[in-house]
Amino acid sequence: MNGMTPAVHVVDDDASFRGALVRMLTARGYHAAAYSSGEDFLARGSQGCGCVVADLRMPQLDGLALQAACARNDDAMPFVFLSGNGDVPSAVTALKHGAVDFLEKCAPHEALLAAINGALQRDLIARSTRARQRQVRERLASLSEREQQVLALVVRGRMNKQIAGDLDIHERTVKLHRTAITGKLGVRSVAELTTLVHEIQNPPGVTLS
Repeated sequence: MNGMTPAVHVVDDDASFRGALVRMLTARGYHAAAYSSGEDFLARGSQGCGCVVADLRMPQLDGLALQAACARNDDAMPFVFLSGNGDVPSAVTALKHGAVDFLEKCAPHEALLAAINGALQRDLIARSTRARQRQVRERLASLSEREQQVLALVVRGRMNKQIAGDLDIHERTVKLHRTAITGKLGVRSVAELTTLVHEIQNPPGVTLS
């Protein structure tokens, strides 16, 4: 399976349940992969995309520990937890750390599929956002030091004449820098420029505070 094909990664030490769940998902048109333990998933599947459906209680590395281990990766997939019995404290912990849902193993397929669809959608949005942020950072990093200074002032709402005074340069030079900035960043207006910069929290070399 292509590592970048969104998949439902089923992690459960119960071979019978694991196999049945993978068969059900495959029959419904999902890409599904099976792992017999948290360690198995970390070794083979944690760099993929999609979502993780994990058993809460597993020997050695349980579901919550697996979630915590995956959280160290910036591209961690969202989790849906399954449990053989209700465990409110564990459910609270799982949801607090970003799990999409926490279901009992006897839950109807429709409830599980709804949780999985929500998790897959969350992963898609998160990956798209991170890709966009990386692109913005790369574009901002291409600006010269002076262009970054001009950009920071433009985003704060300073006019060309004010920027020229702030940086002790000619207003015409400010206009030239702004033209270069919009060209490198691929924007056409101050509004687009401001939106682009604010898409990431800490643009390289640009301090907005």
